[in-house]
Amino acid sequence: MTPAPLAARLGIPSGPLFFPVTPFGPDGSVDLDVYRAHVRRGVEAGAAAVFACCGTGEFHALTPEEFEDCVRAAVEAADGRVPVIAGAGYGTALAVRYARLARTAGADGLLAMPPYLVVAGQEGLLRHYREVAAATDLPVIVYQRDNAVFTPETVVGLARTDGIIGLKDGLGDLDLMQRIVSAVRTEAPGDFLYFNGLPTAEQTQLAYRALGITLYSSAVFCFVPELALAFHQALGSGDDATAHRLLDGFYRPFVELRAQGRGYAVSLVKAGVRLRGLDVGEVRPPLHEPTEDHVKQLAQLIERGYALLEAGE
Repeated sequence: MTPAPLAARLGIPSGPLFFPVTPFGPDGSVDLDVYRAHVRRGVEAGAAAVFACCGTGEFHALTPEEFEDCVRAAVEAADGRVPVIAGAGYGTALAVRYARLARTAGADGLLAMPPYLVVAGQEGLLRHYREVAAATDLPVIVYQRDNAVFTPETVVGLARTDGIIGLKDGLGDLDLMQRIVSAVRTEAPGDFLYFNGLPTAEQTQLAYRALGITLYSSAVFCFVPELALAFHQALGSGDDATAHRLLDGFYRPFVELRAQGRGYAVSLVKAGVRLRGLDVGEVRPPLHEPTEDHVKQLAQLIERGYALLEAGE
């Protein structure tokens, strides 16, 4: 049976969207065996999709060759059970190259990250993402954050572009997102997808849900998948009491701990994966490792998270 198009597979996810970390061995090289194990565990734990080599996966730190190897390994580990979406970024020429590498490696789609360094106007941004979309037949999700912030009119243009199926928001401007959703709904009606892509998106997902945005990334799923799945199920069933209990007892303290260091949105997650028994190594520069005390606090927080689950059973 031919799989449904990516937009349909993502539209009503059966579980969290999984953004795996990229493991590095003692010599600093990518450890593909550990990566396959990490992805396989996530899929078996209930992930609805794998977003390989994106922000949590240290896309910025990978060579093109490592990127292609990792995407291929993720595809192998997922084994068709869920779609694999790969990151693509930097300037237009390199973003096109990464898109084609992802296609060769068997990815089902792309997450197009902001262009490197430049602060471009809306016309240039639209042209950039259209060229990325035209480079392959892979569906593209555009990531709004940092130097890639769009007007509602530009998102209408993206929604009208063949191959672009959605927008992931890492900015957090709810007024802008409401205007974007409204503009696309009225001027380019269809099945355009929206994702909450803020770090630890669970913390803001109740607000995004009010805008009709039900899809969100979950880095927490990397190291406490049971907790992330319980939160996802609570949102889907309207069980706000459980969602609030997990927010108050785990997610808010985790976000406060994450705020203690730059880059902790990645390095703290990677530390969490190591605490759960999978040696994924350290982050690559320019990111740095959490302090010993912060890792200890994370271990305590993980224990508290599982106690919250037991208390709710």
